[in-house]
Amino acid sequence: MNDFASAYFLIFSNLFWVNLILAIILVFFERRNPTSTWLWLMVLFFLPIVGFIFYLIIGQDLSKKKMFKIKAEEDDCFDEMVKEQEELFNSPEFSDEYKEFFVYEDIINLHLKGDKSIFTYNNDVELLFNGKDKFKELFESIKKAKKYIYIEYYTFKSDHIGSELLEILTQKANEGVDVKLLVDGMGGRKLRKKSLEPLKHAGAEVAFFFPSIIPFVNTRVNYRNHRKICIIDGKEAFLGGFNVGDEYLGLSKKFGDWRDTHIKITGEAISFVLWQFFVDWRFATKKELKGCQTSIENLPNNKTGIQIVSSGPDSKWTGIKDGYFKMISNAKHKLYIESPYFIPDDSIFEAIKIASLSGVDVRVMVPNKPDHPFVYWAGTSYMGELLEAGVRFYTYQKGFLHSKVLIMDDFVSSVGTANLDIRSFKLNFEINAFIYDKVINNKLTERFINDIDNCKEMTLEEYNKRSNIIKIKESFSRLLSPIL
Repeated sequence: MNDFASAYFLIFSNLFWVNLILAIILVFFERRNPTSTWLWLMVLFFLPIVGFIFYLIIGQDLSKKKMFKIKAEEDDCFDEMVKEQEELFNSPEFSDEYKEFFVYEDIINLHLKGDKSIFTYNNDVELLFNGKDKFKELFESIKKAKKYIYIEYYTFKSDHIGSELLEILTQKANEGVDVKLLVDGMGGRKLRKKSLEPLKHAGAEVAFFFPSIIPFVNTRVNYRNHRKICIIDGKEAFLGGFNVGDEYLGLSKKFGDWRDTHIKITGEAISFVLWQFFVDWRFATKKELKGCQTSIENLPNNKTGIQIVSSGPDSKWTGIKDGYFKMISNAKHKLYIESPYFIPDDSIFEAIKIASLSGVDVRVMVPNKPDHPFVYWAGTSYMGELLEAGVRFYTYQKGFLHSKVLIMDDFVSSVGTANLDIRSFKLNFEINAFIYDKVINNKLTERFINDIDNCKEMTLEEYNKRSNIIKIKESFSRLLSPIL
């Protein structure tokens, strides 16, 4: 018994020192958000062993300095372009011709100065709302490729649609087209390496972002590459919420119909989607880039304004989140939000509440069925106060809602990969298109209104009737929201 007590005391003492060291790192070195810091300190204190393992999996900030260094090098490429664009904006001729855009000059400047996101206006955008249309358009574009196909996805599975895409890519690689495929190391864990062999044998390059050291197990939950983009010959670029898997075609028994939003871009903005791919490719492969591509041939006649905004752990500013905040704050009469995960930080939460209290028609659409229970319950915990402020909430009943869309008034919209949650704001690598165009805004609005027919509105009365079990789930999940 004495030996057992001695061993227990020794283990406990060591755990105490490990926890103390981690606490020092958290407080003095990582410079986290205070809320997140206190949460981790509580986890380490109350769960000495489990908390330590949990921290190693999702809490550590290894490689962040390296990311910042690479991002800083890439940002230098755009310094001159930012200066040129600022001069262009100040010219009377430009502001007169494109005065419609300059009603929202503050949003444009936010992205230009904060994220070095160049404003382009020679663009055309096609909206894609279901997997069948998205993959049909994508496959047709890929089959026409003559020079290159660059693809980047968070989730890529070796199922029916994934195998079909790999087969088409292999065929294009055999034709001499430069094919590069980048998949996140965690999201791509169901992509069988054997299924990639024909593609590699055809001469294509395949890379994984933060790959797993141990097969089928990836301990790095943070810093995932959540971007979904494809660029073909500099002529067309795809960006949005759809990954590669049969469930995105509505073939999953668990989720059923899959409602998402993707865009196909033609025009100047493609060069900045392409640049983001190169930056991610360089980080994953350690291969040097060959310089910026800033010109696109055969520009469309349409004048759709676009800023491609990327954000992640390597960004100095939270570009996409700041763009969301600005749209919410600037809204005068309408703000529609679609997001599968609704975990706003304090600033976004207050901005939505204030917008609604100011008389803006604020509507939020979220899924009815959760794919991540803790995330789902954390999201519902935010509804009560916003419902009291007049925000209208809808839960999508026809399958799963995965669309990441913000619609502001009649001109500004955002479509991309970033959810309205803390993980997308700070921990994931994301990319969004901020679109300045009445037609696109109207089409997104029409789709949102049509989606309401497949929703159930959550009223304050119904919300207040939820059970004590649900309230406990919400309280616990909200406590974890900074790290979900």
